[in-house]
Amino acid sequence: MSSKKSEARVAGSGPAAQSTDGNGEGARRPVSIRFVDIGKQRLRVAVWPGRRGGVPLLLFNGIGASLEMLMPLADNLGDIETITFDLPGVGESPAPLLPYRLCSMARLASRLLDVLGVDRVDVLGVSWGGTLAQQFALQHPKRCRRLVLAATAQGILMVPGRPSVLRHFFTPRRHNDPEHRRRIGGLIYGGQARSDPAFIQSFEQYVKPASRYAYLLQQLAIAGWTSLPWLPLLRQPVLIMAGKDDPVIPPINARLMATLIPKSRLHLFDDGHLFILSQAAETARVLREFLCADDSRARARVSTSKVAASGRT
Repeated sequence: MSSKKSEARVAGSGPAAQSTDGNGEGARRPVSIRFVDIGKQRLRVAVWPGRRGGVPLLLFNGIGASLEMLMPLADNLGDIETITFDLPGVGESPAPLLPYRLCSMARLASRLLDVLGVDRVDVLGVSWGGTLAQQFALQHPKRCRRLVLAATAQGILMVPGRPSVLRHFFTPRRHNDPEHRRRIGGLIYGGQARSDPAFIQSFEQYVKPASRYAYLLQQLAIAGWTSLPWLPLLRQPVLIMAGKDDPVIPPINARLMATLIPKSRLHLFDDGHLFILSQAAETARVLREFLCADDSRARARVSTSKVAASGRT
């Protein structure tokens, strides 16, 4: 990694924290959480250290969700350096005064990488964060080596879920009212949330209150946005992950994106919208297999070369 100049500074780097896996699998990983100022915007940033020389993974979260929601997945990623942050107004990052668009959030994420001294990343976006991940890959193609889209869609031209489900995403009430979240969890998230009501309670430790204003800003950021016309232009290898029982983003959207994106592969989970929480270990396994494919091939070539050289001696 190399450092670049940027109008930013790191503030209040706190002690490392530890998190546990939401599904009880995988070892805990140390994580450093600190605040970073990018111009006038302060961001709460989490970094899980990884192996030297590897490509870091940048995570974009769902609407209204703080970085804690990504901890179970990060805990299962082993030695992959992992970076995420609370979007402006979400979690503990202060809200901006003015609305923003996805293009400005992609630019903000790129400036954050400058501050962290990271040149190139793999990018994963979950739900709302998947739209930002697509925008980042288009806007900063040289910084994005591989792209992972999880439980997400192509914007306004998606095949929507049922109105009875979507209406619960108009406000952040499910983030702020635990009883309401338990009552509607199975309906809106599907999968394990539907079959095992206790699952909703199991990840409440990762849920932080969401601001109505910040939630509105995220809704405005994707208003009228779609990636459908330019998905065929993406040149990165892309992994698309979806739940077969996702009430809010039906899996037909994942199949459509996989058809339009040239270098894509599709993985479907027997689960719902929250498979990265309910199946954090399995999600991480599929993810590592995709992200580390080049490393595996390189090791295989080295091994083959050594065997051939040994045969000649």
